[in-house]
Amino acid sequence: MKKYIVKIETEALTDIQNITDWYNEAQTGLGKRFQKTVVTQINSLKNNPQIYAIRYKETRCMNVEKFPYMVHFYINEKKQTTEVLAVISTYQNPKIWEEKTKKPT
Repeated sequence: MKKYIVKIETEALTDIQNITDWYNEAQTGLGKRFQKTVVTQINSLKNNPQIYAIRYKETRCMNVEKFPYMVHFYINEKKQTTEVLAVISTYQNPKIWEEKTKKPT
């Protein structure tokens, strides 16, 4: 099975940091748990990113375990990459997801 290179867009890194900061303010250590969980799951996209369904256009979503967030990403087969576009709360309007995660051209 081929492995993919996982790329995390700057906006997604900002999302992760903002969410981590918010959880750290809410409860000591919770931000660290969130960050560890989401990074582990994003790294798992190296192996088989196709297991996640396409939600809209070419964008796939992966639930973050034990946290109400989804990782939005797409697969670039030509470059053998999985590109993480955003990490967004499941409580937000889905239209925000599509606008925020428009695939770069």
